[in-house]
Amino acid sequence: MVLEMKVPSPGESITEVEIADWLVEDGDYVEKDQAIAEVDSDKATLELPAEESGIITLKAEVGDAVAVGEVVCLIDTSAEKPEGSSSSSGKKEEPKKEEPKKEAPKKEEPKKESYASGTPSPAAKKILDEKGIEPSSVSGSGKDGRITKDDAVKAKPAMGTPTGGNRGESRSKLSMLRRKVAERLVSAKNETAMLTTFNEVDMSAIFELRKEYKEQFKEKHGVSLGFMSFFTKAVIRALEMYPSVNSMIDGKEMITYEFCDISIAVSGPKGLMVPVIRNAENLTFRGIESEVKRLAIRAREGEITVDEMTGGTFTITNGGVFGSMLSTPIINPPQSGILGMHNIVERAIVRDGAIAIAPVMYVALSYDHRIIDGKESVGFLVAVKEALESPEELLMDGNVKKALEL
Repeated sequence: MVLEMKVPSPGESITEVEIADWLVEDGDYVEKDQAIAEVDSDKATLELPAEESGIITLKAEVGDAVAVGEVVCLIDTSAEKPEGSSSSSGKKEEPKKEEPKKEAPKKEEPKKESYASGTPSPAAKKILDEKGIEPSSVSGSGKDGRITKDDAVKAKPAMGTPTGGNRGESRSKLSMLRRKVAERLVSAKNETAMLTTFNEVDMSAIFELRKEYKEQFKEKHGVSLGFMSFFTKAVIRALEMYPSVNSMIDGKEMITYEFCDISIAVSGPKGLMVPVIRNAENLTFRGIESEVKRLAIRAREGEITVDEMTGGTFTITNGGVFGSMLSTPIINPPQSGILGMHNIVERAIVRDGAIAIAPVMYVALSYDHRIIDGKESVGFLVAVKEALESPEELLMDGNVKKALEL
């Protein structure tokens, strides 16, 4: 019996996928549930398992876009599993044909060199000087290699000096995920009234808390006390204060959410992925750090599912891990706001009327000005700044150990 394997639906609204890689070769024997291919949808990379055991015949090539429900391979389930390694084809090697000997090319007689070689005539020298061209870069056609007036007229200034290095180039097809990301980014720029506001955060208080409690936190909970839990908590507090930032446009209506599903931008092997922390407002510091770790690992290992990246009411992205000092993050539609974190650098600040050195991070909020006013956007970012600079009071209710579950 020959089984036709069709492309399963990876998720709602996805109509086609792209064959990213075949993990088996045509004619191989495959086991049931063995991963035989990787397919790219516009949201994630997924593995395609064999539905039955047998000899496989591939019906699509790497890079092909195939519709959901289309046959991509055949599996002959009646075929028996071959014993040991596959035998050689048994084809006899054809004797190599002797190539006819090529006659050595005749050596060109060297041009006669003299004092005139490469020397411009007076008229040619004047033209070359006006053009700013060195005589040594011009090949003379006159007697014994002299540069003539005609040579000088035809000579062109060099637009760039070849270095002799590799000047090759390569061309590769964009994956379906990368193409979808590109479309969404352009759509966000074209279809929203995007604006960005900036602020700076003195991270001293968070540094002190992490220095004092990070070892206890990791020993008890098995995860690190990172910056993401503080930022997520600060964002949730600010969203509750400014609910329009936790909203999105649907036609002529504005939908405001009473929950906080926080999307976190993660760089995966196939590009940027944005898994979602569901109901982050109900999670503790430990809960947020555990979920961030779980989602980041799944994204980087290519195991993230479409459901885990669907939805989200607000996004946090951290370009600081790559060394970014400042950026204007692009909104993740249909959301209306995204917070950009950046690198932390010791900078001179004024504290209590005196100059001090402190770890400072620049933060940026990009927002859709169609439903979020300047007052609300600035107020939101200030609320985030206040919470991060006074985390014990505003994020932990004055009890650090209870908040960290120590």
